[in-house]
Order: sequence, then structure tokens, then C-alpha cells
Amino acid sequence: MKWTLEVVIIPVSDVERAKGFYSEKLGFAVDHDTKINEGNRIVQLTPPGSGCSIVIGEGVVPDMAPGSLKGLQLVVPDVTQARAELLERGVEVSEVQILGENPHPVPQPLDNVGFVFFADPDGNSWAVQQISSRA
Repeated sequence: MKWTLEVVIIPVSDVERAKGFYSEKLGFAVDHDTKINEGNRIVQLTPPGSGCSIVIGEGVVPDMAPGSLKGLQLVVPDVTQARAELLERGVEVSEVQILGENPHPVPQPLDNVGFVFFADPDGNSWAVQQISSRA
């Protein structure tokens, strides 16, 4: 049986601000923005090339405080290029960090071990890891 992760809910305090951050600064596609009724709104956004989306909204995650989600991770083929794009879009992002030892440093020494880190306006934290190809 194939199991896929399709949606991760992100707790935010301001839906419009978060929607702008994820769509404009990170380049996530806005799949839909649906107001179900007063106090219930769902905005689904998907990172370019991803099979998993995020959902932000009102009335979506009553038990999670805005900014409480930590350790979300995106994967890109070139972490240095990804960092440059984030900086161009105005995202505060860390320098490239090497975490651990790459067991296969050729041809891409940053594969598996190259990371950058950033947070959304509420403090939900993200990592971006370089993996240029999968076995």
C-alpha cells in the first residue's frame, strides 16, 4: 500500500499575512482560498514541484498556537541557489550550514548535508535541505 503525505496544517495568527509570505516570498501556488463561514477559512498552498501542500486559515487548528510548528523541511536540488532566491524575495534566511558528513560527496558535496533555515512571520520554522538526486 502506498501512503502519501498530502497536507500539513500551519498555525498562523494572520491569514492574509501568512498567505502573502508563502505565496509571494516563497513562491508557493495558491491552490484555493475558501471561506466556509464566519470564522472558518481554508487557504491551501503548494510548494513548486511538491506533492504535499500546506493549509493555513481560521478555525483550522484550534489546539495549535501560531508559530508552534517547528522542523518543517523542504528539499531542493541546489541549496545555495534556493538561499539566493529566498534572499531576493526578502526572506531572512541563514547561511548555508553543513550538518553531518556526506557519505557520497562527489559530485555534490552539499547533498544530504547542506541546509538553510528560516521562519514564517509567526515563527513556524523551516529547513531547506539539498538533495540533487535520489537513489
